[in-house]
Amino acid sequence: METILAARNLRKSYQAVEAVRGIDLSVNTGEVHAICGDNGAGKSTLVKMISGAEPPDAGTIVLAGQQRSFGSPHAALTAGIATIYQELAVVPRMSIYQNIFLGSELQRRRCGIKFLDKKAMMRRARAYLRELQSNVEDMRLPVEELSGGQRQAVAISRALRWQARVIILDEPTAALGVRETEVVLDLIRQLRERGTTVILISHNMNDVVAVADRVTILHTGRRVATIAANQVTADALATMIRSGQIDQTQAA
Repeated sequence: METILAARNLRKSYQAVEAVRGIDLSVNTGEVHAICGDNGAGKSTLVKMISGAEPPDAGTIVLAGQQRSFGSPHAALTAGIATIYQELAVVPRMSIYQNIFLGSELQRRRCGIKFLDKKAMMRRARAYLRELQSNVEDMRLPVEELSGGQRQAVAISRALRWQARVIILDEPTAALGVRETEVVLDLIRQLRERGTTVILISHNMNDVVAVADRVTILHTGRRVATIAANQVTADALATMIRSGQIDQTQAA
């Protein structure tokens, strides 16, 4: 399969702490690629470098065959990498369509004066949500009135609005109940169906094996291995993460 995103020998230190120690990562177009590891494994730092939140001390990031350097999360977003953190970064009191078009509002002219095109934004916001099989219809609803799964759909729709080719989901099911977790997992499946690449960061191994195509395991700042998700159980994956060791016959 074609590689959409690659990290080569990425390194990052914070004073005396070497958080990422020469990690290589290859993510295929249209796959759900999970990145797993215990606390301190380097997951957050790796995501920060890929998403433009932190510059790497060494190494390169390649997106769609081109070496890239992102000075900010916005730079990464405009290049096609969107990151949705556990906190979602939605504005609770703003409406659905306002959240989806935040920072990229549609405008129209009347008598030479620019106005926000609210009808067009509501129409297109509804289309994004329908693409994700979300049943929310009223785009004027404030996000604070939505369920956890629906809020994730809004955040993902905003990434689609920016035409993201790679969407990083950081702990998307944390603090959600069983029903809402399944809603979010379905959203991830919908993204894969439409050909969008997903990088999933999760501590929930059941979620990982339910939706991921491949899993990269990190341990103390290094990549231990990348394995096919359908070759491992959630319990076995958890054991590998804790020990930092893997049966090499499972490496993908």
